[in-house]
Amino acid sequence: MSKKTSVAILFGGKSVEHAISINSAKNIAEYIDKGLFEPLLIGISPQGQWFLMDEVNGDFNKGKALNYSLSPQQIGFISEDRQLISPDIVFPVLHGTDGEDGTIQGMLKAMNIPFVGTGVLGSAVSMNKLYSKKLMNAAGIPTSKFCHFSVEDKDTLSYEKLKAELGLPFMTKAANLGSSVGIYKVESEEEFKKAVDGVFKYDNTMLCESFVKGRELECSVMGNQQPVASVPGEIVVSSDYAFYTYEAKYLDPDAAKLQIPAKVSDEISEEIRKLSIESYRVLGCEDFARVDLFLKEDGSILINEINTIPGFTNSSMFPMMWQHDGISFADLITKIINMAEARFDRSKKLVKTYKPD
Repeated sequence: MSKKTSVAILFGGKSVEHAISINSAKNIAEYIDKGLFEPLLIGISPQGQWFLMDEVNGDFNKGKALNYSLSPQQIGFISEDRQLISPDIVFPVLHGTDGEDGTIQGMLKAMNIPFVGTGVLGSAVSMNKLYSKKLMNAAGIPTSKFCHFSVEDKDTLSYEKLKAELGLPFMTKAANLGSSVGIYKVESEEEFKKAVDGVFKYDNTMLCESFVKGRELECSVMGNQQPVASVPGEIVVSSDYAFYTYEAKYLDPDAAKLQIPAKVSDEISEEIRKLSIESYRVLGCEDFARVDLFLKEDGSILINEINTIPGFTNSSMFPMMWQHDGISFADLITKIINMAEARFDRSKKLVKTYKPD
């Protein structure tokens, strides 16, 4: 009988999306094929401490504290009782900062540990809404009109200038957050002042965008050399909400309805798939991601953003769109891990030393 692949499921983290990460990791730990994989549960507390856990939850006091081992003979993690934890591959299920932005990916790459998902560069640019938009625009991929400011600009920002440039309403958002944290819909100068304070509480860069009147759609992408896209899905948000807020996503079960597949024409569905794969490639995504889009009333499509570690909760669109295409939750996890292993094996063929003739 072949040896099972040990998979370290990494969850929690120093992020405003800490709790969502735990919910996603619970599902991955539950549905991962135990006949193929041996899950190792590693939690990161909100303070940044790492723990070997028996269960996926936020009670880190019950875990064993971990330290990194960078010795070539002991690559991995060492627990407080001197146990070496050396997984075959790591599955980061970390949403947001210090997890989805390339930081964890860089650490794992330096440790030469294979990991699931997009690497350092793709993670960093996809997480940063400003630079991802700049790259997509340079590639001819349509996005909403935007401008940006740093925290040093805070006291000189002009509501009237933004109103003239972007129209009303407009959106303000933190450049490096997800799950609709730090996002505000602005329709007055008073709301703008509150939004500026709210954004700069979480980030040093603020993005301002024209409000897009249209339908909110998502599309899942998976693969490396030849990525494929799922059927698009639609999020129909209740009129009680100004937009798809954090509360609507995670706290109010009646706030949004998920329509899979989205009720669009075959031509629009195909265009969504095409733009999703193109965006995925332009931003250097690997293994899997979820692309968020707007479908305007005139039938045009705008790419909003890409999530390189999309949610795996019970209400998450990424696995649900693949389930519609006939891929179960368990098979989806297996496919993603297998792709990551193959990608790591290809990287080992690259020469890392150089001797001039």
